[in-house]
Amino acid sequence: MGQKVNPIAFRTGVTRGWSSRWYASKKDFADLLVEDRKLRNFIRNHPKKSQYRSAGIDRIEIERTRDEVRVMMFVARPGLIIGKKGQEIEILQSELQNLIGRRINLKVEEVGRPELQAQLVAEDIAQQLAKRSSFRRTMKRSLEQTMDAGAKGIKIQMAGRLGGAEMARREKQIAGSIPLSTLQAKIDYGFTEAMTPQGHIGIQVWINQGTYGDDTDGADAQTGQASKKPKRSHKR
Repeated sequence: MGQKVNPIAFRTGVTRGWSSRWYASKKDFADLLVEDRKLRNFIRNHPKKSQYRSAGIDRIEIERTRDEVRVMMFVARPGLIIGKKGQEIEILQSELQNLIGRRINLKVEEVGRPELQAQLVAEDIAQQLAKRSSFRRTMKRSLEQTMDAGAKGIKIQMAGRLGGAEMARREKQIAGSIPLSTLQAKIDYGFTEAMTPQGHIGIQVWINQGTYGDDTDGADAQTGQASKKPKRSHKR
């Protein structure tokens, strides 16, 4: 089962929290869900400011209260979002308020180790492929950077017309261990598409950041590594 589904969805509600945290009645739930989708799409694909795409937005979490909507952005380069003296973030906050007609409380937090966040690794690979970089060299470099940062494992998979080939194919590279079916394993997942002249190339990244009991948030993933021979707790 763990091999076939999104690792984040597989763990949500069990060992991982929700990215949207609010409660609504049946008649309001669908409208608020569409609002969350609008907010995330507007920030990631801003119609005027292209620097948001290069800022490295890992994830966007949303909380709702009776008075306001709290939007928390986890960004690798927050300076591109905040701007000089916080001018850019104020403009973005007013744009989001006009978009949904509610009061927005926008907060930006910096991601300490971008090499351990799967979405950021996938977007970095996509940017390099768009610049006509070799896909095998790009995959190998990303594997080495993530493992050097302290990850316990990483898997990268690409699909499409790799290297400009006539026929689309799929290739993957793995380093370390990726226990997808283990719910206690902290597996981060990211997906994006690289826009190349030959067509779109899909990029999937899985990163093993350790276990949920470590409370390291992937920043110190090598510490707390499980022993190779776990002890049996059951009795025969």
